[in-house]
Amino acid sequence: MKFSLIVPTFGRPEEVTEFLDSLLEQNHRSFEVIISDGTPKDTLRPELQRFVGNDVYPLTIHYEEFLPVSAARNDGAKIASGEYFIFLDSDCIIPSEYLNHIEAYLQENDADIFGGPDAAHDDFTILQKAISYSMTSMLTTGGIRGKKSHVGTYHPRGFNMGMKREAFEAVNGYSTFRCGEDIELSIRLIKAGYKTALIESAHVFHKRRTSVKQFFKQVFRFGAARVNIWKLHPEELKLTHLFPLVFSLALIFSALVLPFPIIRYLAVPMLVYLLLVFLDSTLQNRSFLVGLKSIQTTVVMHFGYGWGFLKNYMHWTKHGKGMKL
Repeated sequence: MKFSLIVPTFGRPEEVTEFLDSLLEQNHRSFEVIISDGTPKDTLRPELQRFVGNDVYPLTIHYEEFLPVSAARNDGAKIASGEYFIFLDSDCIIPSEYLNHIEAYLQENDADIFGGPDAAHDDFTILQKAISYSMTSMLTTGGIRGKKSHVGTYHPRGFNMGMKREAFEAVNGYSTFRCGEDIELSIRLIKAGYKTALIESAHVFHKRRTSVKQFFKQVFRFGAARVNIWKLHPEELKLTHLFPLVFSLALIFSALVLPFPIIRYLAVPMLVYLLLVFLDSTLQNRSFLVGLKSIQTTVVMHFGYGWGFLKNYMHWTKHGKGMKL
């Protein structure tokens, strides 16, 4: 068994079944799937039984009520038999050539840790496409999230993150982080001397959240988690991580000066930036509506991440520890 695909789950039966359905289309045949489920009252596992015993991949379902995400991934790794562990999120749809792309890359390149980008599927809603754009565009934070090669060391993310079994075991797997645990693991692996690689062809279709409110909560936690990572690994805080907070302050400032004709011009840079977001998203998605929605999701993303970062920083300053995420 070459690849073990390990997925933490917590409810959301429709997206989990869609994820497992997509894996039935894989052209690669040397892989297993391990679902590590923490759904209360064990309501998800019965709905997944139809996938047990399928002809494409062996499926193992590990269950423990209210299992945290890091523990779920670690428990899945203990069960796994593969040479490589690949950690994925349950709200992803996996293209049929995904594992073939990974195997082809590993045959030609030396990599201990690897990951791929995320993208929006043609069938996604306008909101999902807009969120995908905001989370992956080079105009937002996409340059540090792994859509394309960029300056600096690449850190694979938990929605699409693979590694050699021996590397995972050498650093004792995931920590107790409840958010940002994937980045923290990547940092420890790189510090231990393991080589990381971005496999651009090994993308997944990432659904993410299904409402603006849920999206805000998600990116708020991402921003707060970045402070926890910074406190544990001080060298890992970059200027790019402060961009959402700076953007939020600049947007507030721009809104305040707009009513005053004499200084209204100070809001021009922000208006130009949002116009660029609109035009770029419209062209990429071939949709005027997605372009408009991308303005909203980009603002929400920056505000959520920036506020989460600032609030957790203040919590650290006052209490000497991070917020509970």
